[in-house]
Amino acid sequence: MTISNTVQLASVRVITEDLPRLLRFYEVVTGVTAQYLTDDFVELVTPSATFALSAPGRVAFITENTPRAAANASAIVEFLVGDVEALFARLQAEYGDDLEVVQAPAMMPWGNLSALIRDPDGALINLYTPMTPQARRLQGDRQPQMLP
Repeated sequence: MTISNTVQLASVRVITEDLPRLLRFYEVVTGVTAQYLTDDFVELVTPSATFALSAPGRVAFITENTPRAAANASAIVEFLVGDVEALFARLQAEYGDDLEVVQAPAMMPWGNLSALIRDPDGALINLYTPMTPQARRLQGDRQPQMLP
């Protein structure tokens, strides 16, 4: 008998000391209105996965190596977007000089147009749109798929 274990990425959660500020940023990025599960835990449900935010109190029960807000230096959160230039312009209009741009939209060797920014807590965010036939084929072989 073969046992199958299907695993799907369901959610990523970020811990923050300033929930309203970080939530507003990710609502602009995703275009999704947050669903509050409690006053200190929210979810942004996108077509491919859920992006959650919570205050440190939600994970206080973890007593060893407790997750800390604004302490990430090892991960990049990547968002597949329909038009990276339009979203980048919207973020610039919304945040002005407060938007930390690591790399303005630039073409990657594999055909994605990519912009790297930091969220208000300093996490690295990649916004990308497959532009070339090769990049669209590559994305077509994965999840999430580009929405029409």
